Amino acid sequence: MKVAIASDHGGIHIREEIKSLLNDLQIPFEDFGCECSTSVDYPDYALPVAEKVARGEFDRGILICGTGIGMSIAANKVKGIRCALVHDVYSAKLTRQHNDTNMLAMGERVIGPGLAREIAQTWLTSEFEGGRHQNRIGKIAEYEGKHS
Repeated sequence: MKVAIASDHGGIHIREEIKSLLNDLQIPFEDFGCECSTSVDYPDYALPVAEKVARGEFDRGILICGTGIGMSIAANKVKGIRCALVHDVYSAKLTRQHNDTNMLAMGERVIGPGLAREIAQTWLTSEFEGGRHQNRIGKIAEYEGKHS
């Protein structure tokens, strides 16, 4: 697995925590910024990472902003992306098992670094169950193909 990670100014501290986790788990990753605490526009970071995941350059992507909302909305505009905004461990597990999400969004102003790390670890280590869930993912992909 190879992971792309990015944040806007509102997620730089949690991004560092997740990079530490990725190193601990020995998961290769690339950091796409941002490198400042001054205001930047989240789509400038979310969209390029989502495009890289959609093209298969990375298996998964992690995005962090103040709430995670803006990043998840932007990422989900990219065809082939299933980005889940997650602020609890249970949802992190189920979004992988049932929705086969390829991107995770979190909000630094909503959760702390310990919980963010636990969410990301759960999301990174949970597998898609397939079965009845595959049919549902297929319906979304079919719709996306007809309407993009």
